[in-house]
Amino acid sequence: MEKAYKVRASHCDHRASEEEIYQVLKRTTAPLTRSWEKIEKAHKIVLKFNMIKYRERIEYFAGRRRELVDDSVCRALLRLLKERTSAKLVATDTFVYGNGYRTPEDFNYRHLLDYYGVEYVDSNLPPYAMYEVPGGGSMFDRYLLNACFADADEVISVAKMKNHAFMGITLCMKNLFGLPPVIPPEGRTRSYYHHFIRLSYLLPDLAKITNPCLNIVDALTGQWGREWGGVGRICNTLIAGDQVTATDACGMTLMGHDPKSDWPTPPFKRDRNHVLIAAQHGFGTVDLDQIDFQSEVKGPLAEFDSEETDAPETVASWRRTTCEQGLIYREEQKKIIDKHRGEFIYMQDGSVVWSGSDPTNLGSRRILSGDKKDSALWLKYVDPEEREGEHYEAYEECLKLAS
Repeated sequence: MEKAYKVRASHCDHRASEEEIYQVLKRTTAPLTRSWEKIEKAHKIVLKFNMIKYRERIEYFAGRRRELVDDSVCRALLRLLKERTSAKLVATDTFVYGNGYRTPEDFNYRHLLDYYGVEYVDSNLPPYAMYEVPGGGSMFDRYLLNACFADADEVISVAKMKNHAFMGITLCMKNLFGLPPVIPPEGRTRSYYHHFIRLSYLLPDLAKITNPCLNIVDALTGQWGREWGGVGRICNTLIAGDQVTATDACGMTLMGHDPKSDWPTPPFKRDRNHVLIAAQHGFGTVDLDQIDFQSEVKGPLAEFDSEETDAPETVASWRRTTCEQGLIYREEQKKIIDKHRGEFIYMQDGSVVWSGSDPTNLGSRRILSGDKKDSALWLKYVDPEEREGEHYEAYEECLKLAS
């Protein structure tokens, strides 16, 4: 009986020519019939590449982009899509490297999009729409995203194989973190979502909303340690799958990581395994027996692990106190609303230690925490109607896991 998920991994030398990379990607994606049926029927497809950065900050390793999807993989996918579909193609991302959070006109892969007639939408800018998480969220019930998804038939996620200091790994699901707008007042500052506990639960939410029908991992080269500033690895592989959780589970396996593992097992040294959480909430699987996974390469492709940025005892304290603040807010919500309605607040040790309209430029939480270095600061928008629908049971779950 045909399995519900299909993933393929192919050998592709990191020194391959543009034509060779295209041919390998074509061969790798060809068996993904469910993906191509959706793509060929689509009128509009949104693409999320893990590619955007200032040109002068792009790092290279062994002739390929070390931290970002390589130009050659982007070019191969766009060429393949143009051959297989007449759909309108739209690439989107948020720019978080300055410039008022607006994507510069000459961003680093604009020339590739222009060559293939792909429109670019800055997801930091309006128009926006509110998107409900199908079946209910793991962290929030709804998210504000750019309106380009409202009439999109399909989404494609194209990621780089990397470890991540906070999330352990970053593949096709973590790539979607670039979608929520960060410009206030409508958007949420990056630290609102990039938060202990929250991030590992909201990534499955973004994956459910967008539900990428094609997921590509550029593993020509990869990166050990962290998302930015890690150590290059030669992997000589391209991966493609028709479901994001299953694709990432196979990618993790090829990195030498157990997709069923969870905090505090490496590489999940700071937070929970977001791919596992997605599977536990009924979105895909991390059980390779349930995936039609065929690979020309064997893992581990190279040595991978996340960098340990803080002592395990400190991380455990931050996780515990983050959960405690979230649950205190739930219990004292009415009192806090009366005083801080419509504001963002930071809570620490059961008290509001900062409030205001925009937490964007407050700096590092390490500094804001003062002399209570082991006590987490928890950021929350005080909305009497709780329209974002935060799931406080995630904090309860994490406290139980830690006990």
